[in-house]
Amino acid sequence: MWNWSNFNAKKTGIFAAGVLFGTAGIKILSSKDAKKVYTNVTAAVLRAKSCVMKTATNIQENAEDIYAQAKQINEDRAAEELVIGEEEKESE
Repeated sequence: MWNWSNFNAKKTGIFAAGVLFGTAGIKILSSKDAKKVYTNVTAAVLRAKSCVMKTATNIQENAEDIYAQAKQINEDRAAEELVIGEEEKESE
């Protein structure tokens, strides 16, 4: 049996307002204008991604060049040290 003393008008009002705002929110979020905004935001994100990927590729290419040059420098030094070491042995 229903007991009116357990009825809480404040909680019921808050629940009803939540349902109302939720329903209105869903209609707003699924409107044509909202979809247009989502599309524009997604396009901007894709452009930003493309820019970031170009920059990352450029950095990677530069890093590969730097690494190759550093390896070459170390190989040249090792060859020089080997020649100097052989010359010192011959002079002794």
